[in-house]
Amino acid sequence: MALDTAASPSTSPALARRRGRWIDNWNPEDHVQWEGGGRRIARKNLAFSMLAEFLGFAMLALWGIVVPQLTTAGFAFSADQLFWLIALPGLTGAVMRFLYTFTVPIFGGRNWTIVSALLLILPASGLALAVSNPETPFSVMLAVASLAGLGGGNFTSSMVNISFFYPQREKGKALGLNAAGGNLGTAWVQFTVPLVIIAGAGIALERAGLIFIPLCIIAAILAWRFMDNLSTAKSDVKSLLMAARSPHTWIISILYIGTFGSFTGYANTFPTLMKAEFPDITANIVFLGALTGALVRPLGGILADRFGGAKVTIVAFATMALGVILLLGTLRMDSFPLFLATFLLLFAGAGIGNGSTYRMIPTVFQIGVTDAEERARALRAASGCIGIAGAIGSLGGFFIPRIFAGLGIEGGFIAFVAAYLVMMVAVWAIYQRRGTALASAVV
Repeated sequence: MALDTAASPSTSPALARRRGRWIDNWNPEDHVQWEGGGRRIARKNLAFSMLAEFLGFAMLALWGIVVPQLTTAGFAFSADQLFWLIALPGLTGAVMRFLYTFTVPIFGGRNWTIVSALLLILPASGLALAVSNPETPFSVMLAVASLAGLGGGNFTSSMVNISFFYPQREKGKALGLNAAGGNLGTAWVQFTVPLVIIAGAGIALERAGLIFIPLCIIAAILAWRFMDNLSTAKSDVKSLLMAARSPHTWIISILYIGTFGSFTGYANTFPTLMKAEFPDITANIVFLGALTGALVRPLGGILADRFGGAKVTIVAFATMALGVILLLGTLRMDSFPLFLATFLLLFAGAGIGNGSTYRMIPTVFQIGVTDAEERARALRAASGCIGIAGAIGSLGGFFIPRIFAGLGIEGGFIAFVAAYLVMMVAVWAIYQRRGTALASAVV
């Protein structure tokens, strides 16, 4: 069945649907096809793909909310064990982000969104069972926490899927909205779960997992009903190999650990840090950090479009370093309002850096490109870099809790200040230092 398109001539065959909500002949670069119905289809798929990604980010952050309550619920775990439970979803999430890169071309975007949403029922139900019994062995808790990493894969598959729907000129905005919508899942779960587990008498930690089950089913049903598969979505393993040969891929991946990794790592440890430093504060405000980081992420991309991704990334790392220095001061002053304000500054810097670091990628790979063939190769390498950087960057969700466990809170923050300053200098030296080809290209 052919879809309606504009009457003017198109450079592509007419869009056609097949059984299973497959669409053939998709070409968003064709203006006639795009304006004749393609844009509407893309927006619809973006909205429902974002929902599954939203729940994925929420699942990644779930153990960061549950862990501070385990002692109250009767679990006798050491501080190091508690930080392992917070950290492990970040490690398995990084693995899932890489593996999920290939799922959309193999199974179809709509089909995999259904599967990925339903897979989240595994960590949700596992958590509900594990936390309902204080005698649950630590090894079992660790295994269940590792399943939460499935949520990290939802981000990658959603981003890959949406990248096929949008033309190059609108891809940045669409992916920015998609990422920000997913990041909001972290803030949502941090706001909602504390209210759910204390509703009524006592603490019912199992509700933290149970609330996900109907939401995952709803997300899967909506994807089944409204989303589409694109037959033109093809796996591009070669782009990953091309990106892996470029040193810029690994430089940007490390920078992304500093920005996105900081966002996920701090979001997951914020509740534990707040309870450790300010145990008398019971207000449900831990969600404000993740909310701030998610809302300013698009701003990082907008500023990078205007001033260059490298310049904005330098400012982001400077802001994060300043935020940590001020935060250390507030810990010694025992001032919760200042602690919260400086932590929000830290989240804002990380959120802006998320957007600006990603914005650097296409520019870096286009430097020195002179013809159409080279440009096509550069675009493929940039696409591969996005996948690699996304997976490596999410390791921050693992490293940050483990560094806190090993060095303590103050020692961990001192290490992070040093890391942000090194990354800031590295961005300047490689991409902004006067007289270099990269600086003249306004990366």
